[in-house]
Amino acid sequence: MDRPIQSNDRLLSTGMKNGFRNTFRSLKYPNYRLFITGQSISILGTWMQRTAVSWVVYELTNSTFMLGLTMFASQFPSFIFSLYGGIISDRYDRHKIIIVTQIASMIQALVLATLVYFGWAEVWHIMALSALLGVVNAFDIPARQPLVHQLVSDPADVQNALALNSSVVNIARFVGPALSGFVLAAFGAGICFYFNALSFLAVIISLFMLKLTPQVIRPKTQKAKMELIEGFRYMKNHRVLAPIMLYILFISLFVMPYDTLIPEFAKSIFSGDAKTYGYILSSVGFGALMGTIFLATLKSEDKQGFILLINTLALGVGLICFSLIHFLPATLIFGALAGFGAMTQTTICLTVIQTRTEPEMRGRMISYFAMALFGMLPIGSLIIGAVSHQLGSSVTMLIQGIIALIIAMVFYPVFRKPVK
Repeated sequence: MDRPIQSNDRLLSTGMKNGFRNTFRSLKYPNYRLFITGQSISILGTWMQRTAVSWVVYELTNSTFMLGLTMFASQFPSFIFSLYGGIISDRYDRHKIIIVTQIASMIQALVLATLVYFGWAEVWHIMALSALLGVVNAFDIPARQPLVHQLVSDPADVQNALALNSSVVNIARFVGPALSGFVLAAFGAGICFYFNALSFLAVIISLFMLKLTPQVIRPKTQKAKMELIEGFRYMKNHRVLAPIMLYILFISLFVMPYDTLIPEFAKSIFSGDAKTYGYILSSVGFGALMGTIFLATLKSEDKQGFILLINTLALGVGLICFSLIHFLPATLIFGALAGFGAMTQTTICLTVIQTRTEPEMRGRMISYFAMALFGMLPIGSLIIGAVSHQLGSSVTMLIQGIIALIIAMVFYPVFRKPVK
């Protein structure tokens, strides 16, 4: 009787090892390991800065509307310039573009850190520098996202690489706010911003160390306007890309800006400080991390649409419970549920776009995705900030949760079948 049990144990152990290898299979590529290591350090600093910016603005103004306006300033430039960012990404070497954008981001962080550390910063300084970073991101994102196709040689590993990228972002989203809350309380916002500036060195060094196969760049035969029109027609006539873009537009406008309200929850509803704010954001980041690890374990792309709908329901339920139950331990659980549902939205949509788009159109499709995401998020932040100013944060988040459930029902006929 012992032998079958031992055999089963060995089979279970082998299955677990294979599952682990499958989840992290993209790390077998040296270029990808270099890139994701640099990214992980840099993104940790980015989330520390994002947390500190929101807290500093709320401390200075005590206004959710000003929080929404700051979010608008940081993201709307990406909406304006991302189309041109996509064209640049398709026309020129993406590796070189990313090096330039990362250096520019480091300079922005240094200026912000210096202003805040020496007490010279005013709200308009923060908004102006946030807007500048939004312009940089408009060119960074369309170049950085398609770069994964040069980092992994097997197209079958692209989905896994994208999911691991998101996992790194969400590890930083989990750790960064908590670390930022501690640093804010102990040393002040300036140190958070200096840490972010220093963290860019990691990704810049890793970018210089990459040994990439040359990017296939098509000849410039059309003017930028005609390339934009060509890309829009391609997207409009694509059976999968058109509904995905429409979906991310609605979810970004009405639901995703919920994090605009978190500083008020931390300070007014829970009577907390920067640490409380950091804990809540970290719970959201933890949920997002679990979501992207879950996506990395998936072997098939067939059920992406259905998973998208289920996670939209999870996002809606998480926000509704978050808005109604003002008990901090429970809030952290519902924040994690909302984070799980929210981050898998962007990860799945981005994966579908990356894997269903022709290589020569990939930069433009990523730019359209960035437009839908970063165009609607700042407008949504303004709307959410204004509504919250009139109705309060709890009622506003409740409405957002209900809207998420409605969006899931509206898109159910589209996404219930395999996305192919």
